Amino acid sequence: MSTLRFPGTAAPTPPVRRRSRIQATTDQVAAPFSSPAQAESSRLEPRVEEKGGYWVLKEEFRQGINPQEKVKLEKEPMSLAMEGGISELAKIPLDEIEASKLTKDDIDVRLKWLGLFHRRKHQYGRFMMRLKLPNGVTTSEQTRYLASVIRKYGEEGCADVTTRQNWQIRGVVLPDVPEIIEGLNQVGLTSLQSGMDNVRNPVGNPIAGIDPEEIADTRPYTNLLSQFITANSRGNPAFTNLPRKWNVCVVGSHDLYEHPHINDLAYMPAVKDGKFGFNLLVGGFFSPKRCAEAIPLDAWVPADDILPVCKAVLEAYRDLGSRGNRQKTRMMWLIDELGIEIFRSEVAKRMPGANLERSAEEELVQKQWERRDYLGFHPQKQEGYSFVGLHVPVGRVQADDMDELARLADEYGSGELRLTVEQNIIIPNIENAKLDTLLKEPLLINRFSPTPPLLMKGLVACTGNQFCGQAIIETKARALKVTEEVERRVAVIRPVRMHWTGCPNTCGQVQVADIGFMGCMTRDENGKMCEGADVFVGGRIGSDSHLAYVYKKGVPCKDLVPLVVDILINQFGAVPREVEE
Repeated sequence: MSTLRFPGTAAPTPPVRRRSRIQATTDQVAAPFSSPAQAESSRLEPRVEEKGGYWVLKEEFRQGINPQEKVKLEKEPMSLAMEGGISELAKIPLDEIEASKLTKDDIDVRLKWLGLFHRRKHQYGRFMMRLKLPNGVTTSEQTRYLASVIRKYGEEGCADVTTRQNWQIRGVVLPDVPEIIEGLNQVGLTSLQSGMDNVRNPVGNPIAGIDPEEIADTRPYTNLLSQFITANSRGNPAFTNLPRKWNVCVVGSHDLYEHPHINDLAYMPAVKDGKFGFNLLVGGFFSPKRCAEAIPLDAWVPADDILPVCKAVLEAYRDLGSRGNRQKTRMMWLIDELGIEIFRSEVAKRMPGANLERSAEEELVQKQWERRDYLGFHPQKQEGYSFVGLHVPVGRVQADDMDELARLADEYGSGELRLTVEQNIIIPNIENAKLDTLLKEPLLINRFSPTPPLLMKGLVACTGNQFCGQAIIETKARALKVTEEVERRVAVIRPVRMHWTGCPNTCGQVQVADIGFMGCMTRDENGKMCEGADVFVGGRIGSDSHLAYVYKKGVPCKDLVPLVVDILINQFGAVPREVEE
């Protein structure tokens, strides 16, 4: 790839449409304009302007904005990072911070621009810190540093692998933040622009560069995207005042490990006139009120133009997106309002030369492809080397686990680790002669198995109400307990992906699971309130992806095991254990 230059810095088919929109209603979607000429010029006027180095909402567009937009107007969140505000804030006692609305909003809202999330409800005074880890690639040195951070917090400290190939560390206290950020900088990490109305971690193929079947190595592209979006970890205010969060991925294999259909922008490999590049999908997202799969933009860019088109899409969204009802501010709502052709024209006019080519017909992702399992040992494209995929139960790790993972990466591999969107970890670049010895390591035997049970290997769970104030139910421990009990009752013939999310924000991505559980409050058989879940069935990932449908609402958590057993027997070919025996 040439140097880029840029100015500035198998389940049952659910009875729903292929592009299902869970819980969407017709009155939620504005009638689109059919042509650019029909769009009122006032609607296509940018709603933000640059002032003092930051992008802010214009005066004439400040009526009816949501509370989060008001917080951004009161004080620029990025000033905490770019003007050293975090150093001063970290010196203020918590009770003094709470006494002022401005500083209270700092710790509850604005610090999310630095990747810091106050766990006010369940860990008052402590923060979760979310990193940027493009393509999920990290090093043993970085992993050891993160382990050292969470270790000092004892039982309050731990880490999670997230559904965006990322690390989140927990237990952080505000006075330590400047020192932690300095430590991150020293090992080549950043937490900047990883929360609130920013671009989330760029996702790519977790076995990029070592995959014998890969279409393209996604690592250079995801790295470029992350560097551009954060201005090489210095902060890029051009893209820190979006109407809402925004997800991006670059697809590098036929397996679609990157889940392109649920991203705001997905780069799909395609060839045009003999030149490699990407067709674009736009608008995929999950939210409590609506879920939508990404749709084609009818656009293709050569590989060297991934940054200009990312910039153009982000600017169109930043400039034109709604900032009213927070549930209707994701980019797909703007696409629905304008219509895909007008949205495309707004992207095109922000491209160099105001030109955006139509999509390529020669798509490189094979439509019929059996998704490969990356867990276990697999040969790399490099002769004599293999990678091992380790199952990390619901993504939770402790400091000692991280140190051991770092040791194994150094001793058996090249000092590198890969995180996956299923909350698992891959160790690449292992000499084949070392595989037998690695298999005998206690961590692989006792904690992170390369060959987990079939139901465990596809298990995903969000943070849950152990730490997250928005979660309605506990998820991680419950997901493990329910799955263990189900495994005692039935035997499955193939993996079944089960996802848990504690609330309708669906961080656990239940809509792409074979079986999904979304936390809620419901009533038991005696009419008493209890923790429960809405159960989803039939989500697919890969080339025939589609979203799940609601199978049953408001199931008490204590009743989930027999329900899951029935679903597995009736729809996934599971066999009761007594029959099997």
